[in-house]
Amino acid sequence: MSIRVLVLLALSITTLAASAADGLITVASPHTALATMDRLETIVKDRGLKVFARIDHSAGAERLGSSLRPTELLIFGNPKGGTPLMQCAQSAGIDLPLKALVWEDADGQVWLGYNDPEWLAQRHGVPECPVASNLAGALSGMAADATTP
Repeated sequence: MSIRVLVLLALSITTLAASAADGLITVASPHTALATMDRLETIVKDRGLKVFARIDHSAGAERLGSSLRPTELLIFGNPKGGTPLMQCAQSAGIDLPLKALVWEDADGQVWLGYNDPEWLAQRHGVPECPVASNLAGALSGMAADATTP
């Protein structure tokens, strides 16, 4: 295993542990931001989820005459996952549909981040909501697939 892979793995584990507390799961990607987002969008569609929007924050900054490293947001979902969460707590609708952000940091590392559905369930006072763990597993799998070398 190369040093770069070990460093990326260590960064991923450290970031995951640090971010999970506030509900944000982050995964390092070996791909460019564009390639990571393209992969994620394909995976989301292949799993039968609807993509509601893909927002390029960098392009928005450019239109203002400003700059922003690559940063894109994907908004997606399916009533099969969202409805049961909202049945546990309707207020969860503020956090739905699901979102994933891909960005490049100042060191050139690309990240894929998303809100942990189990954290969302806790946020809305329904930590026992059974769909949260299913959504968490699905998002984790999609993130892993999108960031696999």
